[in-house]
Amino acid sequence: MEIAASYRARARGLLGRDGIEGALLLTPASGVHTFRMRFAIDVAYLSRDFTVLAVRTMRPGRLGRPRLRARHVLEAEAGAMARWGLRPGLRLGVEPGR
Repeated sequence: MEIAASYRARARGLLGRDGIEGALLLTPASGVHTFRMRFAIDVAYLSRDFTVLAVRTMRPGRLGRPRLRARHVLEAEAGAMARWGLRPGLRLGVEPGR
């Protein structure tokens, strides 16, 4: 998982990429868009304690509704979150890389 914690990194997000292996965590963030993106993505809105609030698939050129309780957003290629079993109510653990 990549982490985008600076304003610049969050603004860039997945723009200009043809895909992603794994996921990108935008923090802090409560919403996303897919304007100028080249591929569809799965978006998980996470609370302050990394509990999944909602999971959506977004095609390119869309504006996602911000979630009021969301403090983080996890992005991955479309279909990845279903394969991982990610669904509302689950709490994610985030550990530093080795």
